[in-house]
Amino acid sequence: MAGLHGSSSSSRPLISTSSSHPNQQLFTSRLLFLLTLLPLTLAAFAFVLQWRGGGVGVGDGFLIADPVARWSHYHHHLPGMDIDSSLLPATTTVRSSSSSSSSGGCADILGRSNSPSFSYFKDWKFDYGADLKPKICITASTSAGLEQTIPWIFYHKVIGVSNFFLFVEGKAASPAVSKVFESIPGVKVIYRTKELEEQQAKSRIWNETWLSSFFYKPCNYELFVKQSLNMEMAIVMARDAAMDWIIHLDTDELIHPAGAHEYSLRQLLSDVPSNVDMVVFPNYESCIERDDIKEPFSEVSMFKKNYDHLPKDVYFGNYREAARNNPNYFLTYGNGKAAARVQDHLRPNGAHRWHNYMKNPIETKMDDAAVLHYTYTKFSDLTSRHDRCGCKPTKEDVKRCFMLEFDRAAFIIASTATEDEMLSWYREHVVWADKTLKKKLMMKGILTRIYAPMIITQGLRESGIYTSVIASANTTFSKDKILSSVESSNTTRESKSVNSSRKIGGVSQSQATARKVLEFIDDANYTLAIPPESPPGPDDLNIDT
Repeated sequence: MAGLHGSSSSSRPLISTSSSHPNQQLFTSRLLFLLTLLPLTLAAFAFVLQWRGGGVGVGDGFLIADPVARWSHYHHHLPGMDIDSSLLPATTTVRSSSSSSSSGGCADILGRSNSPSFSYFKDWKFDYGADLKPKICITASTSAGLEQTIPWIFYHKVIGVSNFFLFVEGKAASPAVSKVFESIPGVKVIYRTKELEEQQAKSRIWNETWLSSFFYKPCNYELFVKQSLNMEMAIVMARDAAMDWIIHLDTDELIHPAGAHEYSLRQLLSDVPSNVDMVVFPNYESCIERDDIKEPFSEVSMFKKNYDHLPKDVYFGNYREAARNNPNYFLTYGNGKAAARVQDHLRPNGAHRWHNYMKNPIETKMDDAAVLHYTYTKFSDLTSRHDRCGCKPTKEDVKRCFMLEFDRAAFIIASTATEDEMLSWYREHVVWADKTLKKKLMMKGILTRIYAPMIITQGLRESGIYTSVIASANTTFSKDKILSSVESSNTTRESKSVNSSRKIGGVSQSQATARKVLEFIDDANYTLAIPPESPPGPDDLNIDT
């Protein structure tokens, strides 16, 4: 009996263990089911949200969610992200006729949707406080209208620029345009009046040798001198406004603060060591893929990288294909633009650099950030070229008017060809239509897609900021300002390109002649002004850099 009882008692644990095993398996299977179901549910939820948001674009062979499309009432899909129109929601192709008909005048040139999304942006003018650090300003010399300059201003406000010193003439100086600029917080408008030209005629620059090789020459050389004189005045304004950094840009250029947190130029410059005086931004050049671009900042996404941001073997190994039978790797300049720390004795060193009267500035070059140069992006940029200079359209005469070879060729074509011939030339030399070549240079890293400026400018446009600032500009312009603007426009129209660099601000020819024989001060150590320069070519391959 004892043996029997012992045997039965020893078997009880075995029965208990075998009965709990199925329960453990059931628990494990349910846990695995839940862990599998959870991510599938989240993925399905994310898909529904994306589908409801609208706009899935196809770019370079894969699907990309378009963050702009979900906010737009009419669809601006990004270039390089072509998609079958049948895949787009029907609402994306519809625009309200009342929207376009109800808004007239200047507002129409910048476009707006039927009911702006981000409505809380509408009256936001980016009026930054005085405690913003570092304080960054941009100076520009421009004759461009609202359709180009307003997006340019607000884009740079988004990335952290607080002040703008705009030296305006031509269309930009007209009352209808300049009053809009003046209504934007942080924008100071300087008109090319007789008083301004007389003041600049007394500049110390005329008595120094670093810019003297550009004096008394027409067209691009005259503009280069004018930009330098304007930059000199902007330095004084920047100091008065307690700016920390100053940048000279044209209104067809955008700073691309790649490598910075939150796409912020302020963050980028705040990380610069305190002993650095100047930061160089290599430039990327726009590569348009159509000949009907209307709004470059919103329609162009493909850029050619600068030599400084490419391995030498990649750059020189693909130089000729990247140049596409044009004179150089870039159509225009390739030596970038610079930001300078505002300090004592700062001076311009041409439109592309800054210098200091008392020392050689310490400079650094950005490894990721760049200046995006939107050059010849519109066909009208070519057709209007012949109106910008009084030189003869011959290979010899254009050399004294234009610094870069492509500008010379463009001027000759614009001055001698029919419109059809110009369009054919434009497509051959400017428009990138060869998909095979684009794909190859993309894979090599020479071409790149940059969407951030497009998304920012499209978002600002759809929010209604551009039209809002135009509508809110003071309609009653003071009599003095109107007279000043009219005088500026008249001065600009009366100044002929051949003579104005020799007769700035009504200074008599005898005074200009006297300057030619004036003894220059001892500035042998001055760094000569840096003009727009083409990128390195095959002949520079063996030059140490």
